[in-house]
Amino acid sequence: MNMPARLVLPGLVLALAFTLTPRETDARMKIGMVVWIGCEDVCRGFKDYVAERKIDADVIVLNADQDKSKLPGFVDKLRAEKVDLAVTWGTKVTMGIAGPLSDSENPRFLNDIPVVFTVVSDPIGSGIIESFERTGRKNVTGTRNRVPESVNIKSIRLYMPKFDHLGILYDESAPNSTGKVDEIRGLTGSLKFKLSALALKSLADGAPDPDSIEPAIAALKDIGVQFIYLGSSSFLERQTDRFTGAAVAAGLPVLTPYEHMVKDSNALMSIAARDYDVGKLAGVQVERILVEGTEPGDIPVLPMEEFAYLVNMQAARKLNLYPPIEFFQFVELVN
Repeated sequence: MNMPARLVLPGLVLALAFTLTPRETDARMKIGMVVWIGCEDVCRGFKDYVAERKIDADVIVLNADQDKSKLPGFVDKLRAEKVDLAVTWGTKVTMGIAGPLSDSENPRFLNDIPVVFTVVSDPIGSGIIESFERTGRKNVTGTRNRVPESVNIKSIRLYMPKFDHLGILYDESAPNSTGKVDEIRGLTGSLKFKLSALALKSLADGAPDPDSIEPAIAALKDIGVQFIYLGSSSFLERQTDRFTGAAVAAGLPVLTPYEHMVKDSNALMSIAARDYDVGKLAGVQVERILVEGTEPGDIPVLPMEEFAYLVNMQAARKLNLYPPIEFFQFVELVN
């Protein structure tokens, strides 16, 4: 996104109603970025944006390493570090740091520091914000990185003209995962397809059981599913090779919103924003807050406008399911 050059004032303090401790005027700003699986492409894109735009701030990365129990401590650490803004990656992290809209005044969460969320599949359905146009929270805004689900369904049908039965595996413990199932189910009538959604079995601690992946895929195959859609599941994303490998072995193609599952594993297709570009988009929101002085709650959630279509030709060969000629006009083929 082209933006006019701006003068960056070191130590710029927001003129907002946040209870931040005053800082020395010559001090650099601090941005805390809370991530779930380390500093991946979204994180790198964000850090590069801050550097390229010469925003006078240090980025402090806090890695939850897929452990929700760390998030309350991170809230305390962000306050102790007197960060000027926090960036959150993913639904679980955002819920743990900013909390839900219904609990936005709770001091357990950051309600006194600006927050920019990213990689949240359904921030409205998850109860984080009121709407994309106005979040309903004075200190929170974010980015949208997902394509409309209708585009995913129509793309499957373009790839497989006789498609009429979709399968989803989901994590009952994750609101974003169950919410995505509900969203897809809402399209079955207008787009004329059947949905079979199976919850993964849980371990004693409530987390999904990796050993339930293969039996669930076999069950989807047995009931006539033609395509599996990942929907939203950080668990299945972590289990990429096991999940996509089992699907291909069963003769089922996988559509995923995560491009790395196509590039580095056995998912057949993805329609997604580039993770690196999503990070830069978060940087745009942060610049509006820290440099322009705009109140976060007055900034609409910013959507990605460009998406990449990827097809894994190695997976296509294994499935004997090659893309139609029309696809070659706009997709990137990965071998």
